[in-house]
Amino acid sequence: MANQKSPFKWVVLTVGTLFGIAHIGVLGHLINNKAINYPDIHFPNGDYSSYNVEGNRDGYRIEYKANDPAILESSRSLQLNKDKRGWFGPTTEDRREYRSDQYTMDGTRNMGGAVDAEGKSLAKSEECIRADAGARSQGAMAGTAVSAGLVVPAVSGIPYIGWLASGWAMLLGNKAGSELGAEIGSTFNDC
Repeated sequence: MANQKSPFKWVVLTVGTLFGIAHIGVLGHLINNKAINYPDIHFPNGDYSSYNVEGNRDGYRIEYKANDPAILESSRSLQLNKDKRGWFGPTTEDRREYRSDQYTMDGTRNMGGAVDAEGKSLAKSEECIRADAGARSQGAMAGTAVSAGLVVPAVSGIPYIGWLASGWAMLLGNKAGSELGAEIGSTFNDC
């Protein structure tokens, strides 16, 4: 009986061999699997959207921009060096201007804060407030002067209420000049 091998040893040897081959096959399949299955994500796609997906065995990263480019930029510069002789002597002009603007998608200029429908800034800077105050003051003085020189002499001759109509004319000229000065000042000061 010593020469005869027991069937139990053959069964264990066969099962062990099949188990080892199966493990090697599974490990080979896992090592050689190059396909990475991404989740199925549907991005909202438009004219101004972009996305970037990076993935590896450890995971994935998604970068999505819904409004790209959000801001468009424009730069202008002007350098003018004039050195010419006029009829009344030499005329020299040296002017340098540089302007850089940012625009949103709908074409309104970015003023550095919230803007209204016309593209004017709702949050005014200190410089704009000073320019507006000066323009209103100058416009009010000019409006009062014009009304005092042109309108007051015409209405002061009205019987009984001429003096009152003259005061109203000056107040109206003051108010109209102030509003006109504010509009002109905001246009020239770019506020």
